[in-house]
Amino acid sequence: MDVINPGAVVAAVVLTFVASSVWYGVLGHQLAELSPVYAAGDRSPLLTLGVEVVRNTIVVLVVALLISRLDVAGVGGALGLALLLWVGMPVVLLAGSVYHEKAPALLAAIHLGDWLIKLVIVDLTIALWR
Repeated sequence: MDVINPGAVVAAVVLTFVASSVWYGVLGHQLAELSPVYAAGDRSPLLTLGVEVVRNTIVVLVVALLISRLDVAGVGGALGLALLLWVGMPVVLLAGSVYHEKAPALLAAIHLGDWLIKLVIVDLTIALWR
């Protein structure tokens, strides 16, 4: 088992935060149309920043541990693990929210896009920077 590179962890946290910010920034108008939570805009930007940094850090650390334990290497291995994690977790969870809770499919698709981007960035950053 390799030691997890702290620089790669920090880089992945920053990159995922920036990518998600751009993703949701571009799609913010659609989110506001689909969900009253996004339309209200009553969340503190500073608190949101903190919450997102913590969430991204947890995702990065969990994926880094998996990459280390599974000895994932190279672009192919990183992308394969990213796709496997994406299908196994957010796709399944958001499909359940669409089916069982009648969440709008477009809202789920927007979140799925964010998760795919996030997992690809994390997996590539951690696997290639070992």
